[in-house]
Amino acid sequence: MTTFVEKPQEILGWLTRQLPEMAGTLETFVRAESPSTEKTAADHCARLIARRWKERGVPVELFEQKQRGAHIRITKTPVHSKPRGQILVLGHYDTVYASGTLARMPFRIAAGRVYGPGVFDMKAGIVQALFALDAIQRFHAGLSKRIIFLWTSDEEIGSESSRKLLEAEAKRSDAVFVLEPSLGPKGRLKTARKGVGEAELLVHGRASHAGLAPEKGVNAIHELSLQIARAKEWNDPRRGISVNAGLIAGGTRPNVIPDLAKATLDLRALRLADMQRIERRLGSLRPILPGAKLQVRGGFNRAPLERKYSVELFQRASKLARQMGFAIGEATAGGGSDGNLTAALGVPTLDGLGAVGEGAHSPGEYVVARFIPQRAALLAALLIHS
Repeated sequence: MTTFVEKPQEILGWLTRQLPEMAGTLETFVRAESPSTEKTAADHCARLIARRWKERGVPVELFEQKQRGAHIRITKTPVHSKPRGQILVLGHYDTVYASGTLARMPFRIAAGRVYGPGVFDMKAGIVQALFALDAIQRFHAGLSKRIIFLWTSDEEIGSESSRKLLEAEAKRSDAVFVLEPSLGPKGRLKTARKGVGEAELLVHGRASHAGLAPEKGVNAIHELSLQIARAKEWNDPRRGISVNAGLIAGGTRPNVIPDLAKATLDLRALRLADMQRIERRLGSLRPILPGAKLQVRGGFNRAPLERKYSVELFQRASKLARQMGFAIGEATAGGGSDGNLTAALGVPTLDGLGAVGEGAHSPGEYVVARFIPQRAALLAALLIHS
């Protein structure tokens, strides 16, 4: 039996020759537009992706949702032995682009780059996983653990319908490999991610005429401004803490003292302890102006992915990459992913194993084509050596 240990370059070479087929598969997935909030389109994409995996002879399950696209679970079990654990390969097929985006942002390949809505975030990652499975099966590489590939439909909007499913699979797993895009032109893996959340500050004041009786009013906008200034002091770039007032609303007319104002804060923290500290500070906020009332809603919805949950997996990936003749680096990402959720359960998690490229969520989103086989080979190696 040929194994990846014996001939790593052979598998990488074979995957490199599959690049035209990989690009064709990626085109099929990208042309099946799959916005998070459009169930019919997302379901169509889910079935298309599921069909490609079924062609590989592995069990595929669709978890239908009432308001979102179906989630896809694929199971690959060892052929010659009982599984000694489980590995979860995690990603999403939903995108931030509404149906019809292809008309102004078409799929195309130019100068070694592959363009299209969702090509980088993260349909190329699903393609890489598909061909990693092909390599494992073609070379009869022995697996010691069950592999679950889970592709969800709502990561871009908070993973509300998929969270229980992905957390249940993570709890059964020894490690999680997240096929979200890598970071930067060098394709660094994400060994840490900030925790992410939103908080709403809602202030109730008392309306009055701004000229005739200002003393009878309580200005909700003034109170809100003072609260935002207070929250601004919590920022600490050195520790990776950011609190950003991104939305603000209040008032009706210039000559009316406003009785209602609200702001939405974006919250990010690199460490769990800092996340908890920010949440305590939010909970301890009290009105400053006499007569004002303050409500605080929300908070963090994804805990940080701290490096301690990734470092051993990264070291393993780095060693395997060197065996195949290339190097990989690591980085900290400011945004969150479902990897935050799995790491919060204490499960070792390595993120950013997907495509190399740039421009996520933008008209210029692209993937560097030559790295697609390389990343597929790295994933295959990680699965074989887990």
